[in-house]
Amino acid sequence: MQAKANFWIEKDGKVALSSWRVRLLEAVGETGSISAAASKMGVSYRRAWDKIHECEERLGVKLVDTQTGGSGGGGSQLTPLAVDYIERFHQFAAGLNETIAKRFQEYFPKDQPS
Repeated sequence: MQAKANFWIEKDGKVALSSWRVRLLEAVGETGSISAAASKMGVSYRRAWDKIHECEERLGVKLVDTQTGGSGGGGSQLTPLAVDYIERFHQFAAGLNETIAKRFQEYFPKDQPS
């Protein structure tokens, strides 16, 4: 057995950053496209864009720069602030996961029957 937890950051009672939203931003960074990131995450472009926009509004920073091409296509890239938020979120969550794992072992030792 192992404990699992999901962490997110709220501002004014609304999600500003979460594990899922961080994965979405990372997908934008990897693919260079909100559309491709949405496809990779299994959601519509509209949902992906809405979640990115919510993060930007709630954090008060621009996370994704988008360009439009001449034929309607374009690309997207993460801003330096987005990269910083992603890195800090991973550091935040990693420390919490380690704490949860230790507490889980304290209350559910391996030597007890399941």
